[in-house]
Amino acid sequence: MLELVSEHACYGGVQRFYRHDSREIGLPMRFSVFMPPQAGHGAVPALFYLAGLTCTEETFMIKAGAQRVAAELGLMLIAPDTSPRGAGVEGESESWDFGVGAGFYLDATQPGWAKHYRMYSYIHELHELVARELPVDASRIGIFGHSMGGHGALTMALKRPDVFRTVSAFAPIAAPSKCPWGVKAFTGYLGEDKAEWAQYDASMLMAQSKTPFPAGILIDQGLGDKFLQEQLYPQAFEAACMSAEQPLTLRRHEGYDHGYYFISTFIEDHLRFHYEGLTLPVA
Repeated sequence: MLELVSEHACYGGVQRFYRHDSREIGLPMRFSVFMPPQAGHGAVPALFYLAGLTCTEETFMIKAGAQRVAAELGLMLIAPDTSPRGAGVEGESESWDFGVGAGFYLDATQPGWAKHYRMYSYIHELHELVARELPVDASRIGIFGHSMGGHGALTMALKRPDVFRTVSAFAPIAAPSKCPWGVKAFTGYLGEDKAEWAQYDASMLMAQSKTPFPAGILIDQGLGDKFLQEQLYPQAFEAACMSAEQPLTLRRHEGYDHGYYFISTFIEDHLRFHYEGLTLPVA
């Protein structure tokens, strides 16, 4: 059951914040929804946005400036929180890149974490929930995200292309098995078995695929991003797409960093990319 926390008129639609008891997490979870004006007249396509490290369900809706174009196109925007809150796992609040605010969109298997840190399954639970409770066209769902959330969006889409018809990302952690953020998270949540890591590594998943998204994938990356060399590895995902014969538009932008000024600059391109893909006839 959804509990409406707050709502705000926005570009002819409404910005809402919800809370609900999650089956997968075993705790209350929050998420945000922008309802475009078209949702008042029937089901509309929807985009899930997965945020990055330290973010909440509010970050994207406040900072990205996405609502104006979403209202024009008739796209619903859905943004979950980035981890459980209040799980009480020892050490979950000790660092900004692991634990609270850093769920990495996977299902943990390690003691202490496995009970509540189930963000992969939670996103699918949320998909089912909004399809049931909100005016969403369940046949027209896309997913995108930023940094840790870009990692989540790519892996979710590659594992479930039957659910997510379109996918894009801003500065994703594209090969988490190779970078310090990913190694820390995967070791802590999944243990030492790298075969377990591979199921949540977008570059590895893509390398095992064959043109999973024929209409293409869009990624934007700032070349002024201080995390680019050590943490993000877009070139690994680019190489995997080449081997998988997957069309990829990877745009590299001089001067842009890792933050929401970068995202807000290119958000319209992503919304229009998804709109085009989601309004194509279903094959």
